[in-house]
Amino acid sequence: MSDHPLRWGAEALWEQLTPQLPGLSVEVVARIASTNTALLERARIGAPPADEGELAQVRRSIENSAFGRRAADLQPCLLVAEHQTHGRGRQGRLWQAAPGASLTFSLALPLSPKDWSGLSLAVGVALADALDPLESAGGRSPAIGVKWPNDLWLMDAAGNGRKLGGILIETVTAGTRRLAVIGIGLNVLPMSGNDTFSSYACVQEIDPTASAPQVLARIAKPLAESLRLFEREDFAAFAAGFARRDILRGRSVHTTHPDMPEGRVEGLAQDGSLLVRTPDGVLRAISSGEVSVRLQQGGREAAC
Repeated sequence: MSDHPLRWGAEALWEQLTPQLPGLSVEVVARIASTNTALLERARIGAPPADEGELAQVRRSIENSAFGRRAADLQPCLLVAEHQTHGRGRQGRLWQAAPGASLTFSLALPLSPKDWSGLSLAVGVALADALDPLESAGGRSPAIGVKWPNDLWLMDAAGNGRKLGGILIETVTAGTRRLAVIGIGLNVLPMSGNDTFSSYACVQEIDPTASAPQVLARIAKPLAESLRLFEREDFAAFAAGFARRDILRGRSVHTTHPDMPEGRVEGLAQDGSLLVRTPDGVLRAISSGEVSVRLQQGGREAAC
């Protein structure tokens, strides 16, 4: 881990993203509890009562400076934390991030897709494609797989993998609008000194020169473009890309679902639910948030 200060190139990021995200602010903080929580709180402050007009909303945004320049508004914001002390994963899990070793950020923007189903999978495909492009890969298997519903895994030639990153998407209704906050955590540098970290992968395993700012510069624009594509075309635009990177399809899995403790994954339903064939031959759909899936690797179980 370098002792030199990180250089994020916020102005260059702003220039790249503004065409897709008009009104964007780019903010980098040294330390914060949770970027998702901060942006959700801003949105709640900025949400106008039903009888409040736009002018009053702008005035309140200027007056409330608890969070800095963009205290309380509903415009797009990219908030990057060099160290996130209480990052949250799915179902309230703690996201462990060593200072300087991980890229942690949240992107908030108003979204209005016809169907929100599969958004975390679309984000996963966008990130994997940006970090592990397959267009000129000569038919090789992806180095980065997407694990339903919101994880990125670094895969080896035998089909085993370790967690590379996670995605947490939360939304808040603000007046007549719905704001999506997309939280991303990616391991960039190796983490050591704790047995917990032995099951984690990092971007430097596929790009030894990677740093958190470089990874952000690489994924930010594809992420913004993919969110706009999702808004126009829903998950259907990402289904084929996900199928190429789906690490659960064809695998036997265990779940915590009381009616389906185990089965074999057979891909996704149109709404992004996980399709699992039970031992008695019944095909069941599992939606996000209902289960914790475990992937069997080399005769042992690994949580994913």
